[in-house]
Amino acid sequence: MNKAFTTRVHFLAALALTLLAANAAQAERVKDLASVAGVRGNQLVGYGLVVGLDGTGDQTSQAPFTIQSIRNMLAKFGVTIPANVNPQLKNVAAVTVRADLPAFSKPGQQIDITVDSIGNASSLRGGSLLMTPLRGIDGEVYAIAQGSLVVSGFGVSGKDGSRIALNVPSSGRVPNGASVERSVATNFASEPYVVLNLNTPDFTTAARLTDGINNLLGADTARAMDAVSVRVQAPTDASQRIAYLSTLEAIEIEPGDAPARVIVNSRTGTVVIGSAVRVKPAAVAHGSLSVTITERADVSQPNPLSQGETVVTPRTDIKVEQSEARMFVFQAGVNLDEIVRAVNQVGAAPGDLVAILEALKEAGALRAELIVI
Repeated sequence: MNKAFTTRVHFLAALALTLLAANAAQAERVKDLASVAGVRGNQLVGYGLVVGLDGTGDQTSQAPFTIQSIRNMLAKFGVTIPANVNPQLKNVAAVTVRADLPAFSKPGQQIDITVDSIGNASSLRGGSLLMTPLRGIDGEVYAIAQGSLVVSGFGVSGKDGSRIALNVPSSGRVPNGASVERSVATNFASEPYVVLNLNTPDFTTAARLTDGINNLLGADTARAMDAVSVRVQAPTDASQRIAYLSTLEAIEIEPGDAPARVIVNSRTGTVVIGSAVRVKPAAVAHGSLSVTITERADVSQPNPLSQGETVVTPRTDIKVEQSEARMFVFQAGVNLDEIVRAVNQVGAAPGDLVAILEALKEAGALRAELIVI
């Protein structure tokens, strides 16, 4: 039996059952289940230069845009580089700068930025980002970034080409590295209602959210639009609307049960079985065939004074083993704990478990959606 796999399956089963018990024991806040439509962050991106590197910058012969950027920057300060001169810089790297602009950000506020090398710089450790405008998808500048980088990774290399790297030294962050210059327009208080969007679409949760709001604030205050959105009447005054949303976020409801699903990660072999998964009566046999091929060379040595030659002859050993096939039976409506126990009894590896689940699905015995990612 695969003990590591058994432990992992037991852990996943215990986690799922614990979450199920937690959901049944107490409700959840609307604040944790939904978000307000239109209240979201915006992505910003910019192009800049990191200077002050210790010889780990871009190789200008392979990154000509770095030289072009340096020429353009120096020209703005009145420094002209002759056209026939190609500076060989080792302490400069061309980078992209990105940030998330939170909702309702105001000019003068600080936000974090992430800096990534786009050339062949080996490390950004010790570098400083020069003033870089950050633009939104509309092309407008919403923030200005500048500051010293914090790089968690590092790398060292030898003259023979050997290199050791920890994490990613070509990427770093600047905490509070950008200053907001422009606010994003929003229609937060322009409509006589607000729309709450569920983080996970579910008709049951939408209906319970609607009932919870109506029970607290009066009939017809909230109206479910679909499995995601619930429209709620709200005051148009901004200050009153903020207090109103604070009340909505504090309402507690019991969300609907998650659908029966089995998630299989084909890359890592991880299998997650939801607590609502059920199996109809079925019998499953599990067995595996193991073939081992061993290659070795035998040396044939001639007798003394026979004037023979030493000959090397290959030899192949093939061994076939088939483990005992064991069968287990699923009764009607078995729960997650019984499924895990049955699978562990046959010692199925992750790949074998996926095959068992797929076979049960094809046979119509698995009452769940099988998702392979």
